[in-house]
Amino acid sequence: MSSTCGPFGILEADVTNAPQSQVEFILSINGREHQVRVPASASLLDVLRDTLRLTGTKKGCDMGSCGACTVLVDRRRINSCLALAVMQEGKAIVTIEGLSKNGELHPLQRAFIAHDALQCGYCTPGQIMSGVGLLAENRQLEEASIRELMSGNLCRCGAQPNIVAAIAETAGR
Repeated sequence: MSSTCGPFGILEADVTNAPQSQVEFILSINGREHQVRVPASASLLDVLRDTLRLTGTKKGCDMGSCGACTVLVDRRRINSCLALAVMQEGKAIVTIEGLSKNGELHPLQRAFIAHDALQCGYCTPGQIMSGVGLLAENRQLEEASIRELMSGNLCRCGAQPNIVAAIAETAGR
């Protein structure tokens, strides 16, 4: 690690090549255990995508603003870009890859198809995972409340009305 004086006379360290401490732990994802060894600072999103190659979870803003990275942890929806992977040990993580059971799509996945609730498809996994988490919260769901409760998931293509309709239909079952 080298250091230099910055423009204001402040000592700046070059940490680009500094070794990162690695941690080894087990994650339970989609009903399977995965032993991983990653930097202690690795986000759950990066471990899912880069280490475990579960690429259904998308990296959008990487700041928790868009919801593309939404997964379920202990049945609660979270932005995986904001969660440290090491802090998820011992918890049940579900990604979009783990929603279907025995080859059958989850009812919300079927509703998304029936309502054409996707255009580019980039936000779709996060929207579905957030919707599944919302449905598990057992709230009274009407269109206005669905819009509000799904506001952390952005759709830039204009499929939002169809997404709301798919969640409303699934909630009504």
